[in-house]
Amino acid sequence: MMKGPPAVGLLAAASMLLFRAMAGAAPLPAANVVLGDEVFLSDTWRDLHGRCVGVVTNQTGVTSRLEPIVDAIRSNPQICIKAIFSPEHGLRGDQPAGAYVTSYNDEHSGLPVYSLYGPTRHPTARMLNGIDVLLFDIQDVGSRAYTYISTMAYVMQTAKAQHKEVWILDRPNPLGGETIEGPVLDPTFASFIGLYPIAMRHGMTVGELARMFNERFGIGCALRVIAMRGYRRSMLWPDTGLAWVPTSPNIPDWETALTYPGLGLIDNAGINNGVGSTKPFKYAGAYKLDGFALGDYLNARPIPGVHFRPAAWTPTSGFWAGKSLSGVELVLTDRRATQAVRVAVEILVAVRRISPSSISIPSAEALDRDWGTDKLRTALAGGASVEDILRSWDGGVHEFEAARQRYLIYE
Repeated sequence: MMKGPPAVGLLAAASMLLFRAMAGAAPLPAANVVLGDEVFLSDTWRDLHGRCVGVVTNQTGVTSRLEPIVDAIRSNPQICIKAIFSPEHGLRGDQPAGAYVTSYNDEHSGLPVYSLYGPTRHPTARMLNGIDVLLFDIQDVGSRAYTYISTMAYVMQTAKAQHKEVWILDRPNPLGGETIEGPVLDPTFASFIGLYPIAMRHGMTVGELARMFNERFGIGCALRVIAMRGYRRSMLWPDTGLAWVPTSPNIPDWETALTYPGLGLIDNAGINNGVGSTKPFKYAGAYKLDGFALGDYLNARPIPGVHFRPAAWTPTSGFWAGKSLSGVELVLTDRRATQAVRVAVEILVAVRRISPSSISIPSAEALDRDWGTDKLRTALAGGASVEDILRSWDGGVHEFEAARQRYLIYE
């Protein structure tokens, strides 16, 4: 039974709603890491000494409070900012993979936005006019086959040629810094999705990679890495306490970043990897593939951190658009134990056994480019086991692990 007239209850409810509206949205929890851009904004910017900057960034270039780096720089009248440079997917991250990105003037900031995934992938001398220092603030996903680190390398190469400095505002590797998975890129297969001989899952931050690119691979630009504070190599993304901003349309959450280094490599072998569906890089299958048989086979294998659920889906875009596909969904049971590259090899070998006709390689060049080696393709065709394929990469992985030590910044 209501105590008091109805109007009193309605007034109390209205007052509560007003209070909540005035209180605003819930605040973000405090992060466990101070990002490189936050170190720059609070302290290191003073080392510019009046020099002007250009910012290489996209939607992921935000502080732990989700403030875009360009907005934060513009709020400091003592920092001269001349231009923005955007990578694949554009400044807002809304362009599909491989889509041509145009240059334009940004209405929000009033700054020119120069595309590094359009007519050129290197900044030109005209774009760099009046710029002394290039700041790089983009969240990577920890896989060699992701173009943001290639954009970083091209920016460094151009900076060397044009006598500019590059400052990397460092960010976490969402996959952590302890697990390394091969293969290491064979320079014969170098491309924009893999420029240098590093492991597929490299376990390095963009700042650490920049140091390696600059010294070991001979770029030689004037480089400075603005290191994070509080970051440890053992951290996976959730350990950082940071909010995830989708790095591209098909990486909506950090768990997808964890499966991408492997599932991103199977499509050129004729296996749909969920791109075009609601679970990119979480599905693996093909037309009329027996998902139950595939799931049973994979679940009987000693594959750490993953369970395989029989699944069916119909992509809405891409080559497979409108086709009913079947296969498996990856269900991660132990994210720290998950080895995405191994999972990809396991899936390809399992499909070869269960449904050999589903393995289709229309372009050896494309598959070798994706993997950075022809060893996967030739081993798959030759009937090699998962263990044999993984062992074939061990030497390169061990060499890479030893070589990267001098470029690591964090414990």
